[in-house]
Amino acid sequence: MNNITPYSSPHYFIYLMLLLLPIMIGLWFGKRFRVYDFFATVVILIITFFGGNMSQGISLIFYVLYEMLLVFTYLSYRKKHNNFWIFTGYVVLAIIPLVFVKLDPLLKNQTISLFAFLGISYLTFKAVEIIMEIRDGVIKDIKPYEFVRFLLFFPTISSGPIDRFRRFQKDVDNVPSRDEYVELLHTGVNRLMQGLLYKFIIGYFFGTLLLPKVEVLTLSYRGETPLGLSWALLAYMYVYSMYLFFDFAGYSLFAVAISNFMGVKTPMNFRAPFKSHNIKDFWNRWHITLSFWFRDFIYMRLMFTVIKHKWLKNRVTIANVGYITLFLIMGFWHGETWYYIVYGIFHAGAMITNDAWLRYKKKHRKQIPSNKFTEAFAIFLTFNIVCFSFMIFSGILDKLWFV
Repeated sequence: MNNITPYSSPHYFIYLMLLLLPIMIGLWFGKRFRVYDFFATVVILIITFFGGNMSQGISLIFYVLYEMLLVFTYLSYRKKHNNFWIFTGYVVLAIIPLVFVKLDPLLKNQTISLFAFLGISYLTFKAVEIIMEIRDGVIKDIKPYEFVRFLLFFPTISSGPIDRFRRFQKDVDNVPSRDEYVELLHTGVNRLMQGLLYKFIIGYFFGTLLLPKVEVLTLSYRGETPLGLSWALLAYMYVYSMYLFFDFAGYSLFAVAISNFMGVKTPMNFRAPFKSHNIKDFWNRWHITLSFWFRDFIYMRLMFTVIKHKWLKNRVTIANVGYITLFLIMGFWHGETWYYIVYGIFHAGAMITNDAWLRYKKKHRKQIPSNKFTEAFAIFLTFNIVCFSFMIFSGILDKLWFV
């Protein structure tokens, strides 16, 4: 049996539903079968990481042991000391495996790829969150099995959503009442059905049926028009954006639905992002758990450090530097290729421009109309700016210009 990517095939859903049934029966009668939960997790991990290629599973085991060593040595240290540079060192050590994986294509070093496994980014976000919150003092104690349970929660293991330890802990340490669980089952079924529609019908239409044809048509203009610009490229921009949203939103809905069946209220990852009124509103609606993680653990901490040490005085400048830093990191996180980095720079520029417009609008609110037409125009403009950024993200321009 080959490794099975979560939520990618009927086989995975069959295995999943069979494993979930005892969990759901237990919750219906007010019980959590913790030993069985552990068994179900092991089975899913074997299906996902140990099927045909053992290297992913071995990498996962060593990674979990490595992050556990870091978390618990830092927890022991933090009970007596609180040195900033020691804390920074632990954070750097926690992200080193991920850095190796991200640099592997650039360095073409096959030994580094041995550290790679599906979902390493999302597990790293969780581990770093725990280290940071231990430093903040909001996590004062954590048991090894709690750390492993949080890190390896299988509905979200490969691509999120990214939960927070304390929120997750409240759910798994408690059993919902019958009425609460009925509501979770109801929302879970709705999200599961919506996920099936998004990923396997709409996402399939845009990604499998339409996108390859539009891409071939777009690339046919390579060398024939300046920069390969064409109506086909415009069509590719919209088709790719629709595919990206429906495919990923469908996956996220599956993860939240399965979590609900297990009595866990994993946060939603998307909230009608294409209805956003501006780019800041978009990042409050798109891949929400990731954007909020970057906001809370990078942007806000950077802002606090800059203000505390008075490295910059102007608050607008501080915010702009924060945006550039934040989105550059996000771009590099996606990969080291130029279009991911440009994607990050583009969104940093969009955020800076958006803030400047909101300040101008606040000063001249009497002169600037606000009605249904301006609201619709704001949504239309934001949608097209986002789709343009996704076209950059897709790498189609790299194929048009360099391949």
